[in-house]
Amino acid sequence: MMDFSGQVAVVTGGAQGIGRAVGEQLRKGGARVVIWDVDAGLAAKTADQIGADSLAMGVDIANWDSVCAARDKTLDQAGRIDIVVNSAGIAGMNTTVEEYPVEEFAKIVSINLLGTFHVNKAVVPAMRAQKYGRIVNIASIAGKEGNPNACAYSASKAGVIGLTKSLGKELANEDIGVNCVTPAAARTRIFDQMSQEHIDFMLSKIPRGRFLELDEAAAMITWLASRENSFSTGGVFDLSGGRATY
Repeated sequence: MMDFSGQVAVVTGGAQGIGRAVGEQLRKGGARVVIWDVDAGLAAKTADQIGADSLAMGVDIANWDSVCAARDKTLDQAGRIDIVVNSAGIAGMNTTVEEYPVEEFAKIVSINLLGTFHVNKAVVPAMRAQKYGRIVNIASIAGKEGNPNACAYSASKAGVIGLTKSLGKELANEDIGVNCVTPAAARTRIFDQMSQEHIDFMLSKIPRGRFLELDEAAAMITWLASRENSFSTGGVFDLSGGRATY
């Protein structure tokens, strides 16, 4: 168990899935968890279940003003932001590039990539002021390899990898670590957005022969968010069950 005593951790998309699992682990380590989620009601319910002094805020990460308001409210109520885990994201529809609706592509990128940019940009000044911070962005194996019939998701997650590398280098001379993970699929509600054919395709590509477990993802992410991770930054950490070839 990592020691997060006295730290404040923001988890976007923390109401469910990987984000919730991470929030639970951070809380067990002593962190005060602040859930930013577009589903304010579910976020509040999750915060109550995580317990202690956890907070919940309705946030649309695709909207810059919404992110800034949540950051300011978090700083006002919790006093600082030590950790940010960007787990919010959507899969989008499954179809070819040729058939992919322009509006749908823009929507996926606005949440997965632009939203991650908004959150990173918003919290860096507070981390620089306190001379400490850890940011973990959730990318995907699709961002490394590109999944067929998932062009928007694949492109947006590839962008998250590039953004992480860029910001990690910008802050490399400070005690602010910026890393990302590239998980294979886990059984969460994001599967509701995918066709069964696409789900079967993803499973067939995982050498371990199963999907990622939420606690497995949380274990790596919480280490990346800890003080123990004092050297790695701008890194891309694999959670693909052997699928990644680089």
